[in-house]
Amino acid sequence: MFENVRQSFQSVWAHKLRSFLTMLGIIIGIAAIIAIVSIINGTNKKIQENLIGSGTNSVYVRITESGDLNYDMAYGGIPKGFKVLDSDVRDQINEMDHVLDASLYVFREGSEDIFYNSTQLQNGTLVGGDSHYLHASGNIIYKGRNLVEDDFTNFRKVALIDSVASEGLFPAEDPIGKVLDIKGEIFTIVGVFQQAKEFAPEINSEEDYDTYVSGRSSQGVVLIPDVDWPMVAQFDEPQNVIALADSTDTMTDVGKSVASFLNEYMGIKDSANVKYRAEDLTKTAEKTQQLANSTNQQLIWIAGISLLVGGIGVMNIMLVSVTERTREIGLKKAIGARKNKILIQFLTEAAVLTSTGGILGTIAGVVAAEVWSKMEGARVAISYPSIVIAIVFSMIIGIVFGLLPAVKASNLDPIVALRHE
Repeated sequence: MFENVRQSFQSVWAHKLRSFLTMLGIIIGIAAIIAIVSIINGTNKKIQENLIGSGTNSVYVRITESGDLNYDMAYGGIPKGFKVLDSDVRDQINEMDHVLDASLYVFREGSEDIFYNSTQLQNGTLVGGDSHYLHASGNIIYKGRNLVEDDFTNFRKVALIDSVASEGLFPAEDPIGKVLDIKGEIFTIVGVFQQAKEFAPEINSEEDYDTYVSGRSSQGVVLIPDVDWPMVAQFDEPQNVIALADSTDTMTDVGKSVASFLNEYMGIKDSANVKYRAEDLTKTAEKTQQLANSTNQQLIWIAGISLLVGGIGVMNIMLVSVTERTREIGLKKAIGARKNKILIQFLTEAAVLTSTGGILGTIAGVVAAEVWSKMEGARVAISYPSIVIAIVFSMIIGIVFGLLPAVKASNLDPIVALRHE
């Protein structure tokens, strides 16, 4: 086999220009596929990050009604069958597969009852959370302090605000130590938090903006200890849950597991209108990715035509090679070469020819993807499995389209071949 490969490379090198032109269809086809796949992967990652946020694997499991609508207890009251959760429930969720941390919380979106002096926090979210809230939601303190155990045991009226609320309420002041009026109750700000990993989404079009906005939920968050929630809501409420998954890929499974556990714990049937449901941003991302992929897959099929044309070119040049080397084949047969040896030799030559084209096409595809990235500012992600598949596929093309010439060569009559001029 090694000798066949060596001879194949010698044959390719002996006819450099002809071999290159023969490989050109393979090179173009493989390059196009590698470039398109790289752009598809980059686009998908950008969509996922724009929607979910880089490094934030938090899954929100909320009490909802009529599908995906958050249940508003301020208007509907506590739904039948729901009860307040305790730390034992949180501990059980923490022990689930792929869950790094969990938090119990209640919230009001679009709250209009948060003021600093006469300045109102517009469209803010008021959250009553436990001591796990910041970590589970992918946030960290960057100014002041976090909520501590004494805040919960002593029912201290303290609050944390996020960086958006800080900019809205305190554009030129240090918020630490300032007080907020929340539904007539005075809370002292002890800290400001932000996302643990800063993330600037790639927004190059209106579609990118819509995708990013769909993943955002508020214009500022105010967090108070959950023990203080009855002071502003006037009653205890069954909580929602944030589960921190160990990766973006496991978010969907974690969300389903937590929602199923909570509904079972509450005795809520699957057919119930009001129940716990996981906010599945990854599914929304997948739908957006599918729209992008459907167009790109058509481009892959078009690029695949280049491979078909390249394969036909290989068959043609190998038939020419058989004709040119008829006397050589006859001589080999005359001295005892068997049909299978001749067959393998020509198949190896065809495979070497297309594999070389596949390698050159892969290099060209990677370069084309990087050039596209620089010129258009688009995200690309090189897929190494696709590179391996492309090279193997190019070798298969050589074997398939080289089979007819190889069979023709192996079936030559040695006497007729030796008489060939």
